[in-house]
Amino acid sequence: MKPIRTISLTLALLLSTGLASAAPVLRAAITVDAPIVTVGDMFDDAGVLAEQPLFRSPLPGTTGNVDLAAVRAATARIGLTRFETTGLAVVSVSRSASVVDETLLADLITQDLRHRGILDEGMSANMLFSSQPGTITVAASDTPARLESLRYLPGNGTFSARFALAGTDRPLGLNGTIEISVAAPHLVAGLPAGTILRPEHIVMRPLPIQQADAQGIPSIDQLVGMALNRQSRDGMLLRASDVSTPLSVAKNDLVTIYYRQGPMTLTVKGQAITGAAEGAPLQVLNLVSRRVISATAIAPGAVEVSTAPITLAGL
Repeated sequence: MKPIRTISLTLALLLSTGLASAAPVLRAAITVDAPIVTVGDMFDDAGVLAEQPLFRSPLPGTTGNVDLAAVRAATARIGLTRFETTGLAVVSVSRSASVVDETLLADLITQDLRHRGILDEGMSANMLFSSQPGTITVAASDTPARLESLRYLPGNGTFSARFALAGTDRPLGLNGTIEISVAAPHLVAGLPAGTILRPEHIVMRPLPIQQADAQGIPSIDQLVGMALNRQSRDGMLLRASDVSTPLSVAKNDLVTIYYRQGPMTLTVKGQAITGAAEGAPLQVLNLVSRRVISATAIAPGAVEVSTAPITLAGL
């Protein structure tokens, strides 16, 4: 048996020369983001050589196998000759990727149109590409595609766009047409004539902006509280002509007829011959005198006359 002193001296020499340090260990499978595979990618415990390049990685989204002989040749070029293979004959090398598709490209165009002020709140754009871009695999990136330029002609809706793709110097050019739509009010369900519209009766759905401009589509604020002029079906597009101010007094309603003169107020019962919204004129039958008079609707069940009567019964 060697003396303990001799063993200690041997270990000290090994440590001082680096021979006792752990050798890098080859990995069985790796995934990289960059176009170059480094020592740190291929080996555990790569040490100071971790950033040294070995060989090119496969194309984004693909996987390739590198045999042990190719690994040894690559490491020998940078002076790494000693590593643990753990019995491996090949290493699987994959490269991560990002995906560029039609949805992403259309979103980039939409963002640009909003930035220019072409698309306002409540408006949307539908891109119709002349040739479908399909799904494009590019280098892994937080920004897989960037819109470089967009030429849009509102008159006929055509556009041409150029995109920069991550990991490539070759731009992607696309053209087509853009259909701009605006949110327009539609009925959620069929409703009878005279229904007073509430917010839950209305749903906003996209409508081509040319059609909306031609028909004068009202906003939801202009519809809530208004009355439907006719029986309306489920999903019907609401136009300004479909609604009117609700009647404060309807035909044949029993009403109170008011006449005010200073502190004095005279009243008599009547029946509406015509209907009217609040503040609008109507014809009313005085149930006492049986005379038809002109009045103004002032509230549900109430009308007012402005000409002074000779007597209350003589209205």
